Amino acid sequence: MQSYNEIALSTEEKIIYSLRSLYKSNGYSQFKMSKFEEYDLYGKNKDFLINDAVITFTDAYGKLMALKPDVTFSIIKNCTDEPGRVKRVCYNENVYRMSEGDHEFTEIMQSGIECIGDIDTYNIYEVLSLAKQSLGIISGEYVLDISHLGFVEGLISDVGDCDIDAVLKCIGEKNAHGLGELLGERAASLQRLTGIYGSFDKVIPELEKLCVNKKCEEALDEIKALAELFAKEDEIKLDFSVISSVNYYNGIVFKGFVKGVPNAILSGGRYDKLMKKLGKSSGAVCFAVYHDRLKYLDYKREAQKKPVLLLYNEKSDVMELIAQRNRLISENIAFELQKSACENGAYSDIIDLRVKE
Repeated sequence: MQSYNEIALSTEEKIIYSLRSLYKSNGYSQFKMSKFEEYDLYGKNKDFLINDAVITFTDAYGKLMALKPDVTFSIIKNCTDEPGRVKRVCYNENVYRMSEGDHEFTEIMQSGIECIGDIDTYNIYEVLSLAKQSLGIISGEYVLDISHLGFVEGLISDVGDCDIDAVLKCIGEKNAHGLGELLGERAASLQRLTGIYGSFDKVIPELEKLCVNKKCEEALDEIKALAELFAKEDEIKLDFSVISSVNYYNGIVFKGFVKGVPNAILSGGRYDKLMKKLGKSSGAVCFAVYHDRLKYLDYKREAQKKPVLLLYNEKSDVMELIAQRNRLISENIAFELQKSACENGAYSDIIDLRVKE
């Protein structure tokens, strides 16, 4: 028997409970935090955030505080370096940032995991596997796109002096023409990279042709190791347009997409550089699920779940009414119990227990 009544929960609530159960069953402990932190924690690292707009206020002691726009910073702040060990935490927390579309501040639920410490290939595999399973909980149709910043940086370093941010922007947009305008003839290898997409088996031979230095070779070795661990995983693709800030991230980065949602619903990667910037020597890899983007799924899902209408009046057999009610509850069938039908109501079935006068 399930520990919660599915009928009583919205689509988002069901997903939250399922994700929490997944993470805890894999050894991740629940992490709780306050709703705000000192503004400096975010102000110095705004380009790490999805949106750099932050809600601030001054506390009773004159210190500038911020409603947290991100969870990762708070977790890093509260962790300690423990050589040879890995700390695994998960969370369901509200963050406060600009919403997509209307550009107004809103409270957004975010779920995710953080794996911090002596990170190795297994830890990368574990986090990617949980990201894949998380997407499966959200939708039956999904893809997890993986990139490696080490390989991208290796190719960029080979072209010489350039505007790195502009080059990364072009790669993220798969803009081969833009790379040509920025780099001229030097853009060839990066232009080829923007056209690469597909399974490990399909992409790795193409990457071998592009390997130009030790940095690329090291990245490719890690990609090959993951290819062995994710053999025949059709939902995982290599896509080097998945780009994150090279000031904070290193190594594997990834995004998850589900059918019906226009943007990535999951995003993550390895962020040892951010750890170092915040005074930590540990490695770290994480991902977050953005629940505000579930709204694109809710309309379709909820529309398919029309309730049963259970009608009764004062002369109805109360015992039969209770029996029908209990049956619907036990079978997890949504229902409305009313004395009359709504003219505009949409029901999957009508059970009429009314007794005529």
